[in-house]
Amino acid sequence: MASTNPSVSLNPHSDRLRELAALIHPSRFAGHLDGRLSAATVLQLQKSPRLQQRLVELLLGSELVSNGTDWGRDVLLGHDPRRAALLAGSIWHARSVLKFVSRHDVAILIENIGAEAHAFAIQHLSSAVATISIDDPQKLASQIEHDGCACLGAWLKDASELDRVRVLFRLPVGTTAESPAAEHHNLAGQLLPLVVAHLATEEPAA
Repeated sequence: MASTNPSVSLNPHSDRLRELAALIHPSRFAGHLDGRLSAATVLQLQKSPRLQQRLVELLLGSELVSNGTDWGRDVLLGHDPRRAALLAGSIWHARSVLKFVSRHDVAILIENIGAEAHAFAIQHLSSAVATISIDDPQKLASQIEHDGCACLGAWLKDASELDRVRVLFRLPVGTTAESPAAEHHNLAGQLLPLVVAHLATEEPAA
C-alpha cells in the first residue's frame, strides 16, 4: 500500500534533484534567471520543492538530469567542495603553513582556512608542493584556496560530466576550479586522493 505520509518520498531521483538544487551556489543562476531578482528571492526559489527540478534542469539541461537517474553520492561523498579545496590547498602550501609559529599569525590563518586544514597541512607535509614561502597569513590563506580550488577542478576532469557539475556548481562562479593551470593538472591526482580518504572517515555534514 502506498504511503500517505507527504514527507516520505517515492521518487529517489526527485529527492536527489531537490538536494542538489538547494546546494547549488546562487551565483550559478545569474545567467538563467531574471537579473532583477534579489539574492534573497533566488534562495527562496531554491528552497521551493515545486521549482527545484526545473532550476537544476536550467543549469544542467534536461538530458543530463534524466541521465542521472541512478546517481549515488557525488565524488566528494557529499562533503562541501570548498572544504575539500582548502584541504588540498593546505597540502600544496604545507611548508608555509608549518613556518607560522607566532600565535597571532596562526590565529589569522586558522580564522581563514579553519583548524582542520591547518592540521591537515602539517599532517601531510611530506606531500607539499610549493617551495616558495608565503610569510603573510592572509595572503597564504588566499593562495591556499586558489590552488586548492584549482586542484579540485583539475581532479574533476576525469569525472563524468554529471559528477563534475554536481561538485563545481556548489562553488561560486569564477573560482580557479574552472580554470586550473598545468601544474594543478599534474599534481591534483596526488593530493585529492588524500583529501577524499580523509573525508571518507566521516559522514557528510549534509
